[in-house]
Amino acid sequence: MRLDILHTLNAERAARRAVIVVTEQPGGAQRLVKAVDVASDPLCEQLQAQLRSGRSGMIESPLGRYFLTVHAPSPRLVITGAVHISQALAPVAGLAGYDVTIVDPRTAFASPERFPDVRVIAEWPQVALPPLAIDRYTAFVALTHDPKIDDDALTHALAHDCFYVGALGSRKTHARRVERLAAAGVSPTAIARIHAPIGLAIGAVSPAEIAIAILAEITLRLRLPADNGR
Repeated sequence: MRLDILHTLNAERAARRAVIVVTEQPGGAQRLVKAVDVASDPLCEQLQAQLRSGRSGMIESPLGRYFLTVHAPSPRLVITGAVHISQALAPVAGLAGYDVTIVDPRTAFASPERFPDVRVIAEWPQVALPPLAIDRYTAFVALTHDPKIDDDALTHALAHDCFYVGALGSRKTHARRVERLAAAGVSPTAIARIHAPIGLAIGAVSPAEIAIAILAEITLRLRLPADNGR
């Protein structure tokens, strides 16, 4: 690998930005494509598909044969609400490869005993979220049912381009949430990005089933084009 490509690759990875190294087959000529440049690249469709999969692989195109080496940040899941659904969601998300963090200022709920092997921050979102540096490779889920906690957290997540933002609650609950967020200055376009009621509509009832529905919807949003999801 050329030294200039290696330097750029390391810089992008350190900043949690995806890149793809395109290697011509045969011949071995290489170039690096940053995520922000994918849309204007001649191999746009193939690069986008490979980024969504998160996997490296060989492709055939009218322009030739290439090996695409994908360097994408590991996905993260940030949850506000150390609740029963979170107790089911955190371990299954960990099995799926997510780095999970739970934020809840209620110390009676946000305890290591209730969430072994999970990072738990017993602080208000205004304090806990900024140091996490959430980004477009972060899924955010609001589960407390408490506007004093969830509203500020949702505002923060929407402002930082999370690839998925979901909130627990009925349609009536979400309608009131929309009114509050709009009154706080959140744009209609941003509010429309919130998945609520949260999770795929699989008839989930128990906390474990709701957790599965949530993770399924997060996976759908991560792996498939936006127009294939809600």
